[in-house]
Amino acid sequence: MDSRGFILLQLVVLWSLATTAFSLSPYYYQNICPQALPTIRKVVEAAVYKERRMGASLLRLHFHDCFVNGCDASLLLDPSPTIDSEKNSRANQNSARGFEVIDAIKAEVDQICGRPVVSCADILAVAARDSVVALGGPSWQVQLGRRDSTTASRAQADTDLPSPFMDLPALINNFKNHGLNERDLVALSGAHTIGFAQCFTFRNRIYNATNIDPAFAVERRATCPLTGGNTNLAPLDLTPAHFDTAYFNNLVKQMGLLISDQALFSGGSTDDLVNTYKLYPQVFWYDFAQSMIKMGNIKPLTGDQGQIRANCRLVNY
Repeated sequence: MDSRGFILLQLVVLWSLATTAFSLSPYYYQNICPQALPTIRKVVEAAVYKERRMGASLLRLHFHDCFVNGCDASLLLDPSPTIDSEKNSRANQNSARGFEVIDAIKAEVDQICGRPVVSCADILAVAARDSVVALGGPSWQVQLGRRDSTTASRAQADTDLPSPFMDLPALINNFKNHGLNERDLVALSGAHTIGFAQCFTFRNRIYNATNIDPAFAVERRATCPLTGGNTNLAPLDLTPAHFDTAYFNNLVKQMGLLISDQALFSGGSTDDLVNTYKLYPQVFWYDFAQSMIKMGNIKPLTGDQGQIRANCRLVNY
């Protein structure tokens, strides 16, 4: 082998080692802090037991984190002279919640581990999984080893987070921009089998849509007037505290709460998948778990990128 070939081989080996060293793994904390994951689960279970809605809120935090510059806990950073917080974006302001639970998890994990070794980004990913399980849903092996960002972008959040007013082509394009396909779109939208939405996000649908069950529209109007009551809550499906397939049953009956929900079953390319998930819950559970793993792999910071924050709300200086 000539010298150029030898150098090329060395570069390939080094790249392979770097990729292996910095790739995510479900066993990342096995030796670093084996009590980390049980501690996260304990705090999540207590929070969901106290308020069932919190499970959906914690799941949403992970989703809203990953869709803005990757799964790097940028969403958790508070506003400061150097941080244009994503908490103030259109999709998150007066909506994203559960930050105090993440703070509690971080405090307990750092105490049990003896120092800050578990990233806030990993806490979000594990808390999302544990929330789904606590509400009766599937489990999966969370890939771990993410590090935390030192920046945030409210403008990027306004651009990248999908809107409840999007139609199907816009939703497909939004997810495609994050490396997710139509199956991921429908499976991850199934997260709306738990939780609630605010009146302003579905008012236009219940008063103006034609692809809506009339009785359902009337029922929702009772707590969501034409004017006022913007923050009044309505369940995203009939069993908002249980992870099941009621969400997909609703879509088939034209009882999706949000425009972006019903868009998944309105004569488009995702209709068949909605029907599949409605009829075969085990298929939904499997696909949801796989799509959560895939979403959790969106542009993570690894190796010496970013940092492990001591406080999830603040950058280490």
